[in-house]
Amino acid sequence: MAESFGTDASAYDAARPQYPEALVARIVAGLAGREVLDVGCGTGIAARQLQAADCTVLGVEPDPRMAGFARDTGVPVEVATFEEWDPRGRSFDAVIAAQSWHWVDPDAGPAKAAEVLRPGGRLAVFGHVFEPPATVAEAFAEAFRAAVPDSPFQGGPRPVEAYTSAYDAVAQRIHSTGAFEEPEVWRFDWRRDYTRDEWLALLPTTGGLTRVSPGALHSVLDAVGVAIDALGGAFTMEYATLGTAASRL
Repeated sequence: MAESFGTDASAYDAARPQYPEALVARIVAGLAGREVLDVGCGTGIAARQLQAADCTVLGVEPDPRMAGFARDTGVPVEVATFEEWDPRGRSFDAVIAAQSWHWVDPDAGPAKAAEVLRPGGRLAVFGHVFEPPATVAEAFAEAFRAAVPDSPFQGGPRPVEAYTSAYDAVAQRIHSTGAFEEPEVWRFDWRRDYTRDEWLALLPTTGGLTRVSPGALHSVLDAVGVAIDALGGAFTMEYATLGTAASRL
């Protein structure tokens, strides 16, 4: 599934939101330099934001389609999983993983990050948590269960508390390497307005829908569209961007 998001890399890049500028500022604050490694960089959404903050960014991405799109936007990318990627003696001031660390081996990932980080460099792992209005979420869950009854993804609620616990666990894994200072846990709350078409463009880029049949996808999108229409054709999404970061000893 980690390599299923590149089915339509252009649509993915257009639909997925950027990361809060305050998070970008937090990543680069206090770094000795601005050389950044982006693990699982996808289409380069976070990488381009770091470039705009005067960083030099190298992406590592297992999906050649996503890597190709990122390169076309000006992000240099090497195609590999992080675990198999060869740093060839290179080191970095920061290693980031935007919405991608859950695809990395939980033990090998922190160890490799420590290997390529310069002393005092920062490992930052982060991602978005969101839940649309209840009527939209319920319409999605019901339609998804009907269309893909045997999927491990059931489209239920995604409480921010569950994701907060997951990031706490990531922080513990990072600290357990003995190579990092005590990790910080970050949270940035923000909101975004979505029209019906904007939300229906984002949904196919999410993990539960990237590999379903076209018929199943259309039935889910139709049901969600009806729910959004009942709200007047738009809604406001409450986002929480969660993260954890730690400095290399």
